[in-house]
Amino acid sequence: MGIFLETERLRLRAFVPADADLVLALHNDPEVMRFINGGLPTTREEIRDRTMPHFLHEYPGLGTRGFWAAEEKRSGDFLGWFEFRPLDEHSPAVVELGYRLNRAAWGHGYATEGSRALVGRGFAELGVERVTANTMAVNTRSRRVMEKAGLSFVRAFTADWPYVIDGSEHGDVEYELTRERWKTS
Repeated sequence: MGIFLETERLRLRAFVPADADLVLALHNDPEVMRFINGGLPTTREEIRDRTMPHFLHEYPGLGTRGFWAAEEKRSGDFLGWFEFRPLDEHSPAVVELGYRLNRAAWGHGYATEGSRALVGRGFAELGVERVTANTMAVNTRSRRVMEKAGLSFVRAFTADWPYVIDGSEHGDVEYELTRERWKTS
């Protein structure tokens, strides 16, 4: 099933079309989607026509996909997904780190574990120079994962998003880690 990497407790593998129902359930949990779209439901058509093609896409700059299904290694249970996608499709220089895990996986360190593994592989094997990640300023749990994964706060900013979400008036934040800083940490 296209295993991209394994950690002590996680397996990150390539998505397959049959994962659409797992993604649909994840994207329809209002708490999971709270800081993404305010918890609005996602349609099966949106998953089929937009999300899954995005997840199945190969990025020539990395020679890999940019989205990975996360499974608990021992049980094989689907936990959610990780993003490690180049901002320029044809260059590995700057990648965006992201994660979306189901509520049962929250608070167990999976987001940090998967993020650290992706960052390490990106810098050690994929030619990545900079990892960036963004979230809403009020999303303290996601910000903490970024920090635990070695990323540092860069800036606060305000972007135009299609949804007004509780807390969006506080804007967004960007975090980053460079290869040079990673090598010395």
